[in-house]
Amino acid sequence: MTITSRDDSSWPELHEAQRRVLLEVLIHGAQSRIELAAKVGLSRASLTRLARELVDAGLVLEGEVRANGARGRPREMLHLRPESAHFAGVKLTGDALYAVVTDLSATVVDRRELPLGSRDVGAVVDLIARVTGEMLAARARPAAIGVCLAGDVARRGDELVVERSAFLGWDAVPLTRLVAEATGLPSTVRNDVQALTGAEHWFGAGVGHRSLVVYGLGAGIGSGLVVRDDVVDGAHGRPGRVGHARMPREHPRGRICELGHDDCVHSFVTIPAIEHNAGVPAGEYGRAIEAARAGDERALAAFRSAAFALGIVIAEAVDAVDPEKVLVMGEGVDMMSLAPEELRHALADHLEQVDPTGVRIERPPFDFSHYARGAAVAAMRDLL
Repeated sequence: MTITSRDDSSWPELHEAQRRVLLEVLIHGAQSRIELAAKVGLSRASLTRLARELVDAGLVLEGEVRANGARGRPREMLHLRPESAHFAGVKLTGDALYAVVTDLSATVVDRRELPLGSRDVGAVVDLIARVTGEMLAARARPAAIGVCLAGDVARRGDELVVERSAFLGWDAVPLTRLVAEATGLPSTVRNDVQALTGAEHWFGAGVGHRSLVVYGLGAGIGSGLVVRDDVVDGAHGRPGRVGHARMPREHPRGRICELGHDDCVHSFVTIPAIEHNAGVPAGEYGRAIEAARAGDERALAAFRSAAFALGIVIAEAVDAVDPEKVLVMGEGVDMMSLAPEELRHALADHLEQVDPTGVRIERPPFDFSHYARGAAVAAMRDLL
């Protein structure tokens, strides 16, 4: 279904200088014209003209705000109008669709969760179009749609293609084009952890950092990189693969992964691996946590191994990229609180001439809708 809304105005065509000014206000908040002119390298006269154009487009507004502690004439500030545009984001798993709508500040204003029913590409695209159409219909200026999933996403010519998604059983699916055709809106697709990384970079714990590593832990493990203020998408759509780094030879064996390893990070750090290694039934991750907290040795050993495995991949990223900050996110991050000493141990063992205490590792707030929000931000990033 082609998406319509109560406000049929489309996203305006912005030139480079307008985008730079809007991005500064979008990411870093309200600023004076003097500050903005200095940051984007424009004269005050040019900045004034651009500000007026963005005001006329409805994306920002001007207001006078006195700086803290300042006396005298207040500076005129440029503020974002979050309600001026809306973006839909969709996260696909093997059996469910999670959808959100965000405003221009990436604040979630609506969310839904539905079963897939079918993994057939056409059926999934139809569901995406129906759900996002219903959610955007009541919103001003629907601007774009983003979709994310676990898998490889690569650029082929002018479009992003899902090269492979094991959970959905997809290969070489031109999802960006299919969703755009079904909805009539600009669309994009990302690997789910790459989408999460982009959202944290612009609107989360990574704001203001030019280098960043983000780990997503759950059914699998993936990572996202920000280098020189850009999310790394890789030459072949496969950045951030860390799951099959090997554990030390003397370490006990873990759950056999899809490649037949029983000694790789994937054998220990994922939720299915923790469940297996803790001796609880599949799908009972909460029981593994409860057992570890109660002092059960097998469960504690599973979380210690998971923490050590996480420490290995963090150390490798720190050695390779030297990021300002590392973020660990997802629904399977409990090893950080249950076995912090093992994480520190792995860092100390594997970092090369780096003091582990100097590595900034954070665990930002997370729920599963963050992936869908990341997809919405991916659509926003592509548009801007």
